[in-house]
Amino acid sequence: QVQLVESGGGLVQAGGSLRLSCAASGRAFVRYPMGWFRQAPGKEREFVAVISRSGNTYYTDSVKGRFTISRDNAKNTVTLQMNSLKPEDTAVYYCAAADNYSGLNWLPSGTYEYDYWGQGTQVTVSS
Repeated sequence: QVQLVESGGGLVQAGGSLRLSCAASGRAFVRYPMGWFRQAPGKEREFVAVISRSGNTYYTDSVKGRFTISRDNAKNTVTLQMNSLKPEDTAVYYCAAADNYSGLNWLPSGTYEYDYWGQGTQVTVSS
């Protein structure tokens, strides 16, 4: 079992930056691919970024070049650095862990592939 707690959300003007963090408790953080998802009002939860067990990364097209996902296995944390924020980035952001032995380089991007979720943190980007 893994517990995930996000932090770092807030209100920022367009063009600004925010850094989201996700702290994981429980065993064997290093074995989980870790992802970030977001959900805007009235929309489905969508994939943002993922980092594999080996450190490989994958992003949805709309955030490529602006967002960076990283992990610190010693501290059981995963972060999402968000730069050049746009109003359309406004959403609740969720951290998630996938508990599946699918290889060191596995990069899951579907919500159904994840087993554990945080409670979410609000990001609001004003124009």
